[in-house]
Amino acid sequence: MQIASLQFKARAGAKLADVKLQAALRKLQGNFVKGRAERMLELDNFEEIRSAAAAIRDRTLANLDVYLETFERNATARGAVVHWAETTDDVNRIVCELAARYDVKKVIKSKSMVTEECSLNDALESAGVQVVETDLGEYILQLAKEPPSHIIAPVIHKGREEIADLFAEKHHLPRNSDPAALTREAREQLRGHFLTAGMGISGANFVVAETGSTVIVTNEGNGRMTTTLPRVHVAITGIEKVVATREDLTTLLRLLPRSATGQSITNYISITSGTAEAGESGPQHFHVILLDGGRSKLLGTDMQEMLRCIRCGACMNHCPVYQSVGGHAYGWVYPGPMGSILTSTLGSLEQALDLPQAATLCNQCGVVCPVKIPLADLMRKLRERQFARGLRPWPEHAGLWLWGRVARYPSLYALLSSVGVRVLAWLGGSQRLIHYLPFAGGWTKGRDLPAPQGKTFRELYAQRKR
Repeated sequence: MQIASLQFKARAGAKLADVKLQAALRKLQGNFVKGRAERMLELDNFEEIRSAAAAIRDRTLANLDVYLETFERNATARGAVVHWAETTDDVNRIVCELAARYDVKKVIKSKSMVTEECSLNDALESAGVQVVETDLGEYILQLAKEPPSHIIAPVIHKGREEIADLFAEKHHLPRNSDPAALTREAREQLRGHFLTAGMGISGANFVVAETGSTVIVTNEGNGRMTTTLPRVHVAITGIEKVVATREDLTTLLRLLPRSATGQSITNYISITSGTAEAGESGPQHFHVILLDGGRSKLLGTDMQEMLRCIRCGACMNHCPVYQSVGGHAYGWVYPGPMGSILTSTLGSLEQALDLPQAATLCNQCGVVCPVKIPLADLMRKLRERQFARGLRPWPEHAGLWLWGRVARYPSLYALLSSVGVRVLAWLGGSQRLIHYLPFAGGWTKGRDLPAPQGKTFRELYAQRKR
């Protein structure tokens, strides 16, 4: 998926004016935000578990090479083949080669954000292989030819009526907008693909070094069918997803569903270890592709903490910016606070000029992160890098330079502040609302700002003391 984050401002403006999207985004509050808060109350020692989860991720990252080699050794012993991919192009090449080797004409996929990074579907289709998404949300998006807008609920931006219209157009069946009927319709369309596909492709929420296993966490049975019905199973994930032991895995699984969808536990936790043995059902060939894709360059840097991420989506669910503009505005696979950092680091700062700024730094994202990633602090560091490298607009540089000069002289700062608040109060008029702000029109282009009282904080504080 090409990074298109340079259009963030234009996209965000369009999304703010999209009435259907705004209605859809309100579901986040009722489902994911409220549900997470309720499920976390079930844990008497939530902060202790959260600290333990962060320590698990840090310990793995500090010895990443050791755990990855341990995983490869144990996975190979169970019949899997482990491939190392430095870039997303390497992933696509390996999968296309495997499809050719096993004469695969059709691939079924469960939901995987890493394969979105790689644009794997396009690569396979260019090689003449049919690709069918089997996660309900991803299946809808494949029909609509759209990218996901959320890493957990990829089709959250679409309403029921839109989906009903899409199914009627693509399936050539009578239109039905009942959710249960739409789900059944999708199931009937997909059933034949499950039975005839030569390869199943999944992601992996985690890979376990101790057992050489891959783990997927889902709420739909499609993930389990994708990994067991075809004769070839290919699991693709980032190198940072490794955990040392099954015990570490269980700690993280206590937090992942609660943080992601507000559930105590998901419907399916599927652990895959090797190929099927005699008398067992399952794949005859199992391949695991471990993608670097820029992740290793974060090791040992001030961005390493981002590699703790377990892709729960809690940060975006609670982010006031994401709640207002949705995922497509961000222009890449990962939206919200996590996406602002990952796009800037796995991609480049030049490709994501506005994303570190797309936050209020309220730190709601950091508070809810189950592995304690200091997301607001990381975005602030990215802002500092942009400024130091001259990537911000010159008026911003000039404004900050001027503010820095004035702030060195408290009496001058106080005088100018006193003049400024009085001018703003005058601009507010009798309504005490500022409709247009000179030299800062972006603040008032889509909203009115409350005017100050006409006195600085210091003046008001001194008045209160008197």
